[in-house]
Amino acid sequence: MSIQSKVFSILAEQAFLEPFDVTLESTLDELGIDSMGVVECIFAIEEEFDITIPFNANEPQRSDFDISNVASMISGIEALVSKN
Repeated sequence: MSIQSKVFSILAEQAFLEPFDVTLESTLDELGIDSMGVVECIFAIEEEFDITIPFNANEPQRSDFDISNVASMISGIEALVSKN
């Protein structure tokens, strides 16, 4: 399973959607994922890929990890995975 499909599955599970409802252009807000859900997604992604995401839940806009849309998240995850 590719990084993209795993991320789609994690986000879909958190949003109570089907993975095909998640697109690269989707924002977490559009998917209905609130701030607590974002934190849960980050934890699930870290566990799935055995990475540490530089994300500040208290100030997400100041994080080094871009969560503006799904494509940005996947790019960030791919970069972190390639460092491992």
